[in-house]
Amino acid sequence: MSLDIKSRKEKLKEDDVNINLVPFIDILFTILIFIVVTSSFAGSTADVDSTQTADATGKPNVTDTSGDSEYYIIPVDDLQHVVVNGHDMSNLIQDHAIAIHSKVMDEGQITVNNKNKAIEITTPPGMPPEQAVRNPKEKDK
Repeated sequence: MSLDIKSRKEKLKEDDVNINLVPFIDILFTILIFIVVTSSFAGSTADVDSTQTADATGKPNVTDTSGDSEYYIIPVDDLQHVVVNGHDMSNLIQDHAIAIHSKVMDEGQITVNNKNKAIEITTPPGMPPEQAVRNPKEKDK
């Protein structure tokens, strides 16, 4: 019994090589379905206070993790100048942030100028500049 190698080589050259992609796609979809079914897409489970959703001003509530603090810390990238009613209060800046009284945030006017790295504050009537801002590291007195 002899082998005809020459005819076999010619037959192999004539055959087109076909790659069957159906099993690959089946396996790919099976893996994708497994990942989707086993993954958890739940959002944050943080409790949202009803007063937070009702007040959409963007200002933090005093009760939000700040206790009874009267001041809010406002960080500005590379903050260099703080001016309150024309008075320079830049000496109170620490770690590129300043603490601003809540009354100023509610009733006054705050202008943040990132280009000049400055904050300009206009206090409500009757509030002195010394009370409007303070060093962020100071404790409530």
